[in-house]
Amino acid sequence: MDRRILICTDLDRTLLPNGHQPVSPEAQERFARLADHPEVALAYVSGRYRGLVEAAIEEYGIPIPDYVVGDVGTSIYTVADRDWTLWAAWAEAIGPDWAGLSHQSLHQMFADLPDLSLQEPHKQGPLKLSYYAPADLDRATLDTMESRLKACDIQARLIWSVDETVPVGLVDLLPFSASKLHAIEFLVAEKDFSPGRVIFAGDSGNDLPVLTSPLQAVLVANATDEMRAEALEEARRKGTLDTLYLARGGFLGMNGNYSGGILEGLAHYLPETAEWMAP
Repeated sequence: MDRRILICTDLDRTLLPNGHQPVSPEAQERFARLADHPEVALAYVSGRYRGLVEAAIEEYGIPIPDYVVGDVGTSIYTVADRDWTLWAAWAEAIGPDWAGLSHQSLHQMFADLPDLSLQEPHKQGPLKLSYYAPADLDRATLDTMESRLKACDIQARLIWSVDETVPVGLVDLLPFSASKLHAIEFLVAEKDFSPGRVIFAGDSGNDLPVLTSPLQAVLVANATDEMRAEALEEARRKGTLDTLYLARGGFLGMNGNYSGGILEGLAHYLPETAEWMAP
C-alpha cells in the first residue's frame, strides 16, 4: 500500500498566520516537523506568483514545499531545494481554453476599457492576464469582458477581488479549466497519490470549490463565521459533508487557527499522523 501523504494548503491566513486571530506558538514548529516526515509531500496552493511564494517562505520560515500551485491555479511547479521546475504539461492541459490566443492578443480585446490597467509584468503569467481596477468597479466592465470572450469562443474565467490594504480592485483572466481544484486533481493524478491520502486546507471563498469537493479538506478555525456557514451549506448541497472538517481547536492544546487547524484536520482524517506531531 502506498503510504505517501500529500498535504495541499493555501498560504495566506491558512498556513501563514497573517490574519487577525492568534496563532498557537507551537503549531508552526509541529507543522515543520510533520512536513519533514519521509511519507509527507507538501504542496502550496495559492493565488500568489512565484516571487511572492518565495517571499512567504523567507518571511515566515515555512518549509520549502515539494510542489507549488500558483498564479491562481495557472501554474504548477516541482520544487527541489530551491530549484523550481514549471510543469509544461499543465499549461498544455489548460492552454486550449484560450483558443490559441496569446497573452498580448487577449489584452488587446480590452485595451479600450478605461477602468482596467495592466498589472506589472512579474504579476502576469503565460496563462494569466491581470489588471488593476477601481475598488468599486462597475459590474458592467466585467460583463463587457465576458461578452467579448464569449463572442470569440474563448473559454475563460474572470476572477474579481479587492485588495483591501490599498484598496484596489484586481481582475484576473484565466483559462476556464484553471482552478485550485483542477490543478490539485492534476497533481494527484500525475504523481499517482492515493486520494485517501490527500488533504487540502483553506480558509476563504476562493478555497470553497476544493473544500466542498470529494477531496478530504479542512477549514481552519480562523475562517469567518460566514465562510463556515457557506462551506457547510455548499457541502450539504453537493453531498460532501463527510470530506469537510471544521477545525475547532483543542487538538494537542492548539487553538485550531492556521497551521494548528491543518494539523488538527490531518489527524482527523489520518489518525496515525498525530504521533508525528508530538515533541
